[in-house]
Amino acid sequence: MRNEIPVRERLIFALDVPGPSEARAMVEVLGDSVWFFKLGLELFMAGGYFDLVDWLRKQGKKIFVDLKFFDVPATVGRAVKQLSGRGITFATIHGNDAMLRAAADSKGDVMILAVTVLTSLDRGDLDDLGFDCDVETLVVSRARRAVECGCDGVVASGQEARVLRDVVGDGFLIVTPGIRPIDNDDDQKRVVTAPAAFANGADYIVVGRPIRDADDPRGVAENIQKQIKQAVSGI
Repeated sequence: MRNEIPVRERLIFALDVPGPSEARAMVEVLGDSVWFFKLGLELFMAGGYFDLVDWLRKQGKKIFVDLKFFDVPATVGRAVKQLSGRGITFATIHGNDAMLRAAADSKGDVMILAVTVLTSLDRGDLDDLGFDCDVETLVVSRARRAVECGCDGVVASGQEARVLRDVVGDGFLIVTPGIRPIDNDDDQKRVVTAPAAFANGADYIVVGRPIRDADDPRGVAENIQKQIKQAVSGI
């Protein structure tokens, strides 16, 4: 599966903007430098979320619904079922085994990604949340459970991608957010560069602020695409 992904689709842009009009404007600025877009909670709360999904599909783009469903398993299953038939590629679940199974059983043509540990969390944050283990142990445990529950992949930091690849094999997707240049001063803690993510076993990377906040977003995206092409040439 890893070597079958088109190179230019391996970059997923996090479309974290205030509303649909800003989203459409950013998509048009990026043009053919980005073919895959992640739509999260900010856009969902702004309204017009599925109109934007439909518009993206008409542009030939791929869509990642990142709403991290977490609810009673039956509710999760019904929510995921609503996504089928809309041309959506990925959707995220952030819950226990019963929620993961409910999502996997209801997914239709959508691939389900289980969130392992948010890249904004480190060991200190896990202590605050009551987890008596290190980050890598928790990530591996959640990935194993995702496989067993019928998910298609996980969302995980590039710092854990290498050990995850050894655990889950090549047929299970690893989508890696928290992509940053070497110097980073925002709220993402477990970060890696784009080449490091792929070297460690990621299939896709999610990039938001480094592209969105750049003076030349398209130029930055094209540069990341060049890095990806070089990084995956041996896969």
